[in-house]
Parts: sequence; structure tokens; C-alpha cells
Amino acid sequence: MAVFTYLRDQNPSSRMQARLGQWYLAWLRMRRNPLAMTGLAIILALLFVAAFAPWLAPYDPLEQDLGRRLLPPLSPGHLFGTDDFGRDMLSRILFGSRITLYIVSLVAVTAPVLGLLVGTVAGYFGGWTDQILMRITDIFLAFPRLILALALIAVMGPGIENAVLAIALTAWPPYARVARAETLTVRTSDYIAAVGLQGAGSGRIIWGHVMPMCLPSVIIRVTLDMAGVILIAAGLGFLGLGVQPPLPEWGLMISSGRKLLFEQWWVATVPGLAIFIVSLGFNLLGDGLRDVLDPRNSGK
Repeated sequence: MAVFTYLRDQNPSSRMQARLGQWYLAWLRMRRNPLAMTGLAIILALLFVAAFAPWLAPYDPLEQDLGRRLLPPLSPGHLFGTDDFGRDMLSRILFGSRITLYIVSLVAVTAPVLGLLVGTVAGYFGGWTDQILMRITDIFLAFPRLILALALIAVMGPGIENAVLAIALTAWPPYARVARAETLTVRTSDYIAAVGLQGAGSGRIIWGHVMPMCLPSVIIRVTLDMAGVILIAAGLGFLGLGVQPPLPEWGLMISSGRKLLFEQWWVATVPGLAIFIVSLGFNLLGDGLRDVLDPRNSGK
């Protein structure tokens, strides 16, 4: 009880107490949103499965057994059946979650950072700096993300590292737009002017005061974009330009099972359902975070 009283104190005695209190109130608002909690549960399940895949998977995901190829779901010892090489589908789905989480994590810590830097610099300085950076952003936005990623992969070559780099290079422009819009709103605020009068340089103002104000909008955008990142990664794998065989990447698994879709439907359907569920989880969580982090809903 003392902890909850501390978190709900209307007159916090320190900055840390005020920040923890804000997080606690945000959690209470999010907890009242059942769809957001459903999305959070899906993402937490993804993290759990990815972390404990070696212990949860009943078989080696790369182990082939041609004598047990194309077994249907609910077969003895194979809950989701086997593929055309006799590999256990459940094990490959579990280990495939690691690859999906690896790609999502790397994109989430690269593209938003670049977009946030470009957007805040453009919005704060304005003038020719804004014009140059935003025109570069417009060039990237002019191309569909998957097409641009395909072009970059064609230059760099297939592989998981190149796929992550290609997705990150195509994902940063929307974050730059969001950060620029937020920066244009706050750069004329009184507290920004006060910091400048105290002698703070442009770099300190952008890093210490402008970027933190842009973070909530960027975080929301990141969560909502993760579904698109998963689909682009799966599309690259489907086309053979992303993760390479025999790794159990979900898009690659769909590609290998497309020729069997009408007779052995589970080979392509099971990884497709995994992509659908995880993408849905990120979308639901993103909608919930948008409601929680929107200042206009702070009093609800």
C-alpha cells in the first residue's frame, strides 16, 4: 500500500517520484484497454518463446527426417506437422520467432534513431537545413518501402544483416516527419527560450530538451510500424533475398510451402498465422500506447 501511495502522491518530492508516478498512471490507463493488454500479452509471449525456444522446441529445427515428411498437424510427436524435408513445424516456428525478434529489434534501434535525429535537426534549425533534409526524406518516401528494400538488397546481396540494413534505411523517413512536426511545435516554447538564455548550445537543446518531447510520438510510431517491418522481412525471405535456407524464417517457410498449399496446407499456413498473430499484437499494443501517451488523454 505504501508503494501505491508513493506513486499516486499529488506532490512528488523528487523528479524520480514524479516520473514513476507518471508511468504508474499510464499503466493504469493502459490496463483499462483490453485490446492493448491483448497486444501486450502477444508481444510478451513472443519474447518468452524467443528466449526459451531451445527448451520449448521438441526437435532440432534443422534436423531432416525424410521418412516423416509432410505429416499433418496433430500427428504423434508433431503438433503442427512436418514440412517437405521432415522437419518439425512447431520447432521451426519457435526458433523462427528468434529471427523475427532479432530483425524487429535491430530495426527498432536504428531507423527511429536516425529519423529522430534528422527530424529534430531539420525542425529546430529550419531554413536551408530543413529544406535539404526534408527533400532527402521525400526522395525515400517517394518509393514503396518493399520496392526500395528490394533495390538495396539487390545491391548489397541477400542475407539477414543486409535485410535488416535495407529495412532500416527504408523505415526512417516517417520518424523524421513525426519528429520534425513535434520539433516545430516545441522549438518556440518558453522553456526552450529559457534554456537558450542560460547559454545552452543548439546540440544540448536538441538532445536534452527537444528529443525527449518527440519520444512519445516516435515510440507510438515504432510500435505501429513493427507489423510492417515483420511483413517486409517476411516478403524478403519469401523472395529469397532475406534470411537464407535452412534457417527457419517465417517468410522463407511460406515460400517453401507455397507449392504445397492445396495438398499440404499447413506448411505455409502455420508460419502465415504466426506472422498474422505477431503483427496483430504489435498493432494492438501500438493503439494502446497511442491512447496512453497522448497528452490529451492524460486526464482520462
